Amino acid sequence: MTVDNDCKAHIEKLKRYSFDIGMYRPPSEGGSLSLLLRFTRNCPWNKCTFCEMYKGERFVYRSVEEIKADIDSVKAIIDEITAISWKLGYEGRMDKDVAMAILEADPLSFHYNHSFISVFNWLFSGGRTAFIQDANSLIMRPPEFAECLRYLRKTLPTLTRVTTYARSKTLAQRRPEELKEICEAGLTRLHVGLETGDDELLQLVRKGVTSEEQIEGGRKAVEAGFQLSEYWMPDLGGRERWEKHAENTARVLTAINPHYIRSRPFVPRAGTPIHEEYERGNLHLSSPHERLEELQMMIQGLDVTSRVCFDHAMNSWRDRRGGLLFRQDYEGYKFPDEKPLLLDRIQEGLDVHESTHIHVKDIVGIQSL
Repeated sequence: MTVDNDCKAHIEKLKRYSFDIGMYRPPSEGGSLSLLLRFTRNCPWNKCTFCEMYKGERFVYRSVEEIKADIDSVKAIIDEITAISWKLGYEGRMDKDVAMAILEADPLSFHYNHSFISVFNWLFSGGRTAFIQDANSLIMRPPEFAECLRYLRKTLPTLTRVTTYARSKTLAQRRPEELKEICEAGLTRLHVGLETGDDELLQLVRKGVTSEEQIEGGRKAVEAGFQLSEYWMPDLGGRERWEKHAENTARVLTAINPHYIRSRPFVPRAGTPIHEEYERGNLHLSSPHERLEELQMMIQGLDVTSRVCFDHAMNSWRDRRGGLLFRQDYEGYKFPDEKPLLLDRIQEGLDVHESTHIHVKDIVGIQSL
């Protein structure tokens, strides 16, 4: 597609703008669905023995001015892309031909321009959701966090959902009125890595929180008005601690009753302390059937109205037809209505030959899935 000089002027302006984008986000905020905006960099805790995500990276607390400047850059990119769309006859729509015209006009500037690509894909997907990075945005001073959220909502009014990662410990430390202010400022969903509700295991993996703090933080989040997703890790304690891990995780999740409970089966990642423990023989991973037995115990212990989800590739158990045992959509199984169905699925996974399932030992050391 040929672009005229007016288009070229907007394309030149587009080159000037960029903003900070981190690497990590939950699967439900992935693809092109959510705009990624980095309010902080890396993880302020960064001690969990199973996590490789931010190892070797220093935590950076970004200023309100930096964050607002990034939001302004996003708005400027939107304005320039929209202007180009109008010039090309698409009336502001985010057509793929608009992206191709920009890329072809200056391939070297735009083929690896993550800011442009991120914003265009987000607009193409509807421009409705944003994910605030990095690992624990709630560590920000509440008034500053709220100010940035209000500015984001004002600058990008099409947003209907804004989400972020948060630590249970930080949520427990925040006053109810602080969390309510942040929620009212425009943050709608929290993704929290619970991992386990067992206090002994929490200490072993250096999670930096107790089960009571997990319950307190989760309840505060729900009461403040957030939609809450809690993540747990089947087999995090190996065969040495599977029963306490399952039992106490169910206890804590029942006490919180979050909107979503998401399964992230444990894989020792190369370069992490827990991988070293596994290599030394101090941690014994469960077989696929043993993992299902742990999952069965945890699910049986849940008394919640949550949606229980298996939206990750590691939930790879198979049914008798060779298909995936669990639905892997982001909405999962609605409890308590679908609890019997889920328990039936688990039993089916136990009934098929264990060789049908992928064994975690075959993928240990893979950096990401």
